[in-house]
Amino acid sequence: MRTNAITTVADKPMRYVALFLLATTLVLLFASSAQPAASVHSSARSAGMGGAFTALAKGVDAPKYNPANLGLDGYRQTGFEFASVGASITNNAFTLSDYNNYTGATLSTSDKQDIMNKIPDEGFRIDADIRANAASLALGHYVLSFNGVASANANINKDVMDLILNGNQFADTIHITGSYSDGISYASMDLSYGFQFHSQGTRQFALGVTAKYIKGLYAEQLVELTGHASTYESGFEGQGSAIVRTATSGSGYGLDVGAALKLNNRYTAGVRFQNILGKITWNKDTEEHGYTYVLDATTYDDFEDDDFGGSDDYSIEIGNFSTTLPRSMNIGFAKTSGKLLWAVDWVQGFETKPGVSTKPLLAMGTEYSVFGIAPLRLGYSVGGNKNAAFSFGSGVRFMGFYLDAAIRTGTSMTVYSAKGANFTISTGLVF
Repeated sequence: MRTNAITTVADKPMRYVALFLLATTLVLLFASSAQPAASVHSSARSAGMGGAFTALAKGVDAPKYNPANLGLDGYRQTGFEFASVGASITNNAFTLSDYNNYTGATLSTSDKQDIMNKIPDEGFRIDADIRANAASLALGHYVLSFNGVASANANINKDVMDLILNGNQFADTIHITGSYSDGISYASMDLSYGFQFHSQGTRQFALGVTAKYIKGLYAEQLVELTGHASTYESGFEGQGSAIVRTATSGSGYGLDVGAALKLNNRYTAGVRFQNILGKITWNKDTEEHGYTYVLDATTYDDFEDDDFGGSDDYSIEIGNFSTTLPRSMNIGFAKTSGKLLWAVDWVQGFETKPGVSTKPLLAMGTEYSVFGIAPLRLGYSVGGNKNAAFSFGSGVRFMGFYLDAAIRTGTSMTVYSAKGANFTISTGLVF
């Protein structure tokens, strides 16, 4: 029979077990930084179309999805983007409707079971991401852009979530293995170039490249996180440890390559390989921080007397260390002319790490414009390691000036199905 770890006095010891288990996870969750998540787009036009933009991106947007587009007729522009920002904070379990239902409520046994059923087997994950273009200049075949990325993600083992809600059984062992937090924040200067490799009539084939100089701003890299605790009649037993590396500055590089095929004046296809080369070497204030705890036949009285076993922590200087940028591929096909445009993208990560997944992501979107002044956009994306979601966007375009905005919801077209908040805004001039 389960005890209730959060509502009865008799189960106060379980609160302490939960505290020690979470000490090596929750303290780290939002202190760390992560690789940028693929669901965050700094182009509002793309975000409104679900991120399906590989074969549509022009001018300043081309380097974000496929630099080869800069080699195609009709895709080269002269323009300046003042700013473009995409921001997102999401989780993988609970919608806004769930939040409204359970916040402040007295949870019944069925409520707790419903909450646990919503949490995936891999645990409860939170992602927070910002991707921004401070300024971008497009001059025909070339685009120069200045970008910034700040991102953090964290995952809490499902056993720990179950312990918080329901307590645990005697002789049961709770593990925190599978919990993590990862991330990064950096600025970059990107130079993109696209050129036409072959043409025949309206058919054109182009290649492109984006070279990036990266300035690392801060990093926390979780190296190791293990821990468990067990409950017995005689007391609690367990141990855990965490090792984190930190730095306050670094530098590195990145390289994207792409190809684009304009089939005719109505349809275009393209492929981009992101970060085929990409690494940041951290070389300032590089440190390793460690924390360990031991519960050795600890009783409730030991907790009250602060005599519960042992704990230790340390911080030492270390040498330089490196983090790699996530590698992925996006393939797109789009209808590029007329009042109604549409696009489909396939995104495939080459590794499973923050920002990418070996699980494929499918994005599709459409843009409808009657007069060309205020286009309407609708998109949907599903797969990868992100929530399935609809997206909506619009904007104003007048005499070369544009201001676009977009939001993402969830599996329905209302904000109540959203598992967080995600919006993007872009503004600039096309001459």
